[in-house]
Amino acid sequence: MHIARTIPELREHLAAFRRPAFVPTMGNLHDGHLALVKQAQPLGDVTVASIFVNRLQFLPHEDFDTYPRTWDSDCEKLRTAGCDVLFAPDEKALYPEPQTCKVHPDPALADLLEGHFRPGFFIGVCTVVMKLFSCVQPRVAVFGKKDYQQLMTIRHMVRQFALPIEIVGGETFRAADGLALSSRNGYLSEAERAEAVQLSKTLQAMAAAVREGERDLAAIEARAMQTLTARGWQPDYLVLRRRADLLAPSAGEPLVALAAARLGSTRLIDNLEIDV
Repeated sequence: MHIARTIPELREHLAAFRRPAFVPTMGNLHDGHLALVKQAQPLGDVTVASIFVNRLQFLPHEDFDTYPRTWDSDCEKLRTAGCDVLFAPDEKALYPEPQTCKVHPDPALADLLEGHFRPGFFIGVCTVVMKLFSCVQPRVAVFGKKDYQQLMTIRHMVRQFALPIEIVGGETFRAADGLALSSRNGYLSEAERAEAVQLSKTLQAMAAAVREGERDLAAIEARAMQTLTARGWQPDYLVLRRRADLLAPSAGEPLVALAAARLGSTRLIDNLEIDV
């Protein structure tokens, strides 16, 4: 696996390839990341991953400084997964001057849910993804569905800018008990880890209510909020939205249940597409 630390080095190494397949990450890799790398491999002629903890998408009170950085382990995992190239710039390499030009995604999508509770988050995400796309120049990029709104926002950005990149979604990778894998799961205490599975169980209960014919979606959402709150969680949202744009659904539209909630000091997100 070739490790490139600068943009010129990366571009020089990738010059021989015509169809890079790209998986951007912030490191602290788990099996979900590696599944995305493996999904990307047959989609291009070289598989590229990046590790960059992007300051622009963290709010001032969030965990940028303490976000887990596990370089040696990440490199070994990527080698084992068959990654060909790792782009791992430091801040000065990716942002050699203050990044005053930023991508502002459509607020109709980006200011909902995660964007409401983390103002500016998707500006930071879209800006760094656009810059990484410029560096790697992929023809395919793979993003996990666990960050459902992020995947939708990036797809919208690529479409709006007519970028020649196919955006592929990777299914959420879960532990045996159903908890969606996340780099932030490492913040959980043993007791919190045992409790954390309740987030996915609550989404499953919401989906079951829809499949069983319950049509009062607000009541389903309220019941889910009450369930988690009673167990000591601090939910930001537990909602049922239409998959097309994450707005309130009309009857018969494909749905997705989305959740974000804090357990102790750890904020977890998850989602579940609902087929009826």
